[in-house]
Order: sequence, then C-alpha cells, then structure tokens
Amino acid sequence: MPLNDERPASTSSGEEQGSDVESSSDRCDSMTSTSDVDCSRESFTSNCSSKPCTPSSSPPKTLTLDEVMASTRDLSNLSIAHEIIMNRDFHLEPDSLPQDSLWKIVRDNVHKAFWDILASELNDDPPEYGEAIRLLEEIREVLLSFLNPGANRMRTQITEVLNMDLIRQQADNDAVDIQGLASYIITTMGKMCAPVRDEDIKKLRDSPDNVVTLFREIFRVLDLMKADAVNFKIYNLRPVLQRQGVEYERATFQSILDKTPNALAHTTSWIKSAIEELSRSFITKEPTDGQGKGQQLMPGPFQVLNVAFLRILTWDYDKIPLPETWMTDETRLREIQWQLQQSQAVNEVLLIIYSTVGGAIQGLPALSERLKRMISVLLDGMHSPAFNLDDALESVSAQISCELNKSLTERSYPALSPALQATLTGQIRSITQKDNPIRTLVEDRVQQFFMALICDPKPQVKLEQVPAGLTAIKPELASVGAKFISLVNYNKVVYGPFYADIIKKLMFMSSAPAANPLQDTTQDSVTSN
Repeated sequence: MPLNDERPASTSSGEEQGSDVESSSDRCDSMTSTSDVDCSRESFTSNCSSKPCTPSSSPPKTLTLDEVMASTRDLSNLSIAHEIIMNRDFHLEPDSLPQDSLWKIVRDNVHKAFWDILASELNDDPPEYGEAIRLLEEIREVLLSFLNPGANRMRTQITEVLNMDLIRQQADNDAVDIQGLASYIITTMGKMCAPVRDEDIKKLRDSPDNVVTLFREIFRVLDLMKADAVNFKIYNLRPVLQRQGVEYERATFQSILDKTPNALAHTTSWIKSAIEELSRSFITKEPTDGQGKGQQLMPGPFQVLNVAFLRILTWDYDKIPLPETWMTDETRLREIQWQLQQSQAVNEVLLIIYSTVGGAIQGLPALSERLKRMISVLLDGMHSPAFNLDDALESVSAQISCELNKSLTERSYPALSPALQATLTGQIRSITQKDNPIRTLVEDRVQQFFMALICDPKPQVKLEQVPAGLTAIKPELASVGAKFISLVNYNKVVYGPFYADIIKKLMFMSSAPAANPLQDTTQDSVTSN
C-alpha cells in the first residue's frame, strides 16, 4: 500500500562556533533560561486535577496473571502506535523466516505433510474431501474478513457459493466441483486485492490444473493480501495517531503504570543521576545579610531534563536498563548512537591526519572528501561485537598513508617518511583509548552541539552551527541531530507530566526550600519548553 516517503530534510551550513570546551553541567547552566533557573518549589508541589498532568504510580502489590497480561497488551499497543507515528515507512511484511532456521524447517515439513495428505485424499477413488473442505472453509473466512461492513452483496455471494453445508452434501455424493470453486475464489480475490497483486492473480488464473498446487498458491497470495489489508489500515490510521498520538501514548502509559509496580524505576534513576550531576556543579549561596548559613542552590527542572536527555545519547545499553519512557525508541536511539560514534571516529582520524602532516595537505577539499569516504568505509559497522577496531584502524592508517603519498607526489611534495607514517599510525590507533586528548576533544564538542540543540526552542538554526573542529562531519551531525531532537521533543511532550512528578518528588519532598523565593510556574511548564 502507498506510504508516505517524506523525510525531514536537513542541510548544514554556517559559521563555526567557538572552540571552548565546557562540561555538560556548565553548558546546561549557561544555556538555560532565567525562568528555568528561577522555577519555584511551589510549581512542583502544586495540585493539578487533570489526569494526564498528574501521573501516578501504583504502590507495590502482587500482580495477578490477568494484570500482567493486560500490561503486556498495553505495552504492545503503545509500541505499535509509537512506531506508526515515528516511522513513516512502518508496515507489515508477510512472515519470512531465515532459510536455515529450525523453525522454518519444521514449518515447511508440516506444510508439506498437509499438502501431501490433501493430494492423497483427492487422488483416492472415490476422492476424500475432508481436508479440502477445511481449506475452503478457511478461505471463506479470510475472504469475508477483507470486506467492509457495508459490502452486504458480496458477503451474501461468498456465503452462498462457499456454503459449507451444501459442499459437504456434494462431497458425500462425490459431486464437488473443486476447479469451479477455485476459479470463483480467484475471481473474488481479484476484486478485493490491491493493484500490486494483479500480477499474482493473473498467475493464479494461468496456473496448471493441479488442484493441490493451485490451492497452495491461493494461500500464498491470500497471505500477501492480508499483509496489504493491514498496511492499508496502518496507512489510514497514521494521520489519526499523529493528531492524537500524544494523548493516546500518555494514557496508555498511565494504564501500564496503574497496573505495574515500580514501572518508572529506571526513569527515576535516570533523572536522579542528572540531578546529582547538576547538584555537584551548583555552588552554595551565602545569605546577603551575613546571618545564618548559606544553602545550595537547586537546579531548575529544564536543566535536569536537558542533562538527562543528553545522557540518552551516550547510553550504555549493556550495563544500564533504558528508562521506561524511552523503551519504544530503543532501536532508533541505538542507530543514532552508532552513526554518531562512527562520525566521531572519522572526525578524530581526520584531525590527527591534518595536525600530523600539516600544511602540505591543507586547502584540498577533494582530498579531504576522499579521505573521509575511505575512513567511513573502513569503519563501517564498528558498533558490531565482531568488529575489531584495532585492526580496522591499522587498515585505515595504511590506506591513508598510500593516499597521502599519492597526493603529495602528484603535487611535487616529498612522500611521508617512515617515521612520520609510524607516528601517524600510532596516533590513529590511540583513539581507542578513552583518555585520548583528540577523542576527548571531539566527544566533548559533540556533546556541546547536542546540548545546544536540546536547550534551544528552535533547534533548526543550531543544526547548521557546529563547534570548531567538527566541520568535517557537519552533514552527519546535522542529520543525526535532527533525528535525535525530534525524538527528544516528542518524548518531552508525551512524558513531560511524568518527569515533572518525578522531579518534584526527588528535588523537594526530602529537601529544604531554596535559599531565595522563586517565581511561580506550573507543573505543565516541564512539557512546554
């Protein structure tokens, strides 16, 4: 079925930003608005009667099997709805199993046994129609399932032609017209199918007289038609979900929360770690009158969420469970992380090349682009567990040396000396070390770029501005940044009330008020930034 193939286009251009490297806490502090820093304690303790704005978590209890199954269904519905909204290419594919999988071998053997039995029954003298009648009954139900509620005429026709009581009576008298019924089924399928299946229907009409083979092909095409029908429903449902998706996802998540104890445990831990990181960077404010003790200023809710969102970008999926509010986006987040890691590695290698070789290769955009493509190809798939980064960087170094020597020779420069090549190789391979200064610099500036996107209410402008030293991967940063900020903004809108409730409990339920009275805001402010 036709699907919307549009993609948000993102281009990148503009001047480079300053090169100062800041910690995530400092950057968040500098980029957060005054209203956030001054968000009042009262705004998080205010009462709100609207259910979506006051998410609640159930106290620990013993769950029944029905409650567990209900929560599972809710989570499945939430995941499917979210996928339809976020992935414009989402559609159902007919079942396909790996060629050598055990399940495929078992399934194929069971199906072969069934068709062998059918062939044996129809070849008996007189023929047996037990399996054939069951097939016809199943086909009738599938055809009826394709009809809209108002298609009464065709519904009546199908039930009359595929009248199972009549067909059983005919079978008892060896008077079943299998070929005639198959011809009617194919004609009816041709009326119901999507245009993309016209060729399959034509092949069914031209198929040989072997009844068993014909019915096998009928079922194959029916499976395709079932997938088409589901995809057509998805296509029509997408605009509705896009209009009402926030309310639907929030309500569905609340129902999971109502049934499941500790359903926000990982989300709470995630936000708590962001609060702790920010709290360590806040200085104690002394009273202006010289009396009493100073109190530590508390970070604003926007700061907390911004730091928390930034952490999602570098999440360690092998060690820490993802927050529950992000589970429906895990696949997308992993892909973003993989793309970003590869782009960072490419940028690190390029910085090392230009700082090591120097002016002889400066100002040559064609060479820079060739080197970038070469490095990208050799580092493709570096997130895979089977990928050996040390070996790949060794290959990168060798290929780069050859390319550089070729370029230098063509322009009458001396080739790289063995000592310089060894230095270049050593520096490139050293980016696997976490404390490598080039790696640290690139990672910190990438974090700076993404924090700017998260904090800015109009991130489209920031997509075109990258910190100094990241120009080589500017298009990649813009593309990944657009994907990530889209997920962040949608997540913030859907789960903002839940985050506000958690922040309120973590920051104010067990702590003293801030040193100075701050201006009042509402709980909904967390979702509006």
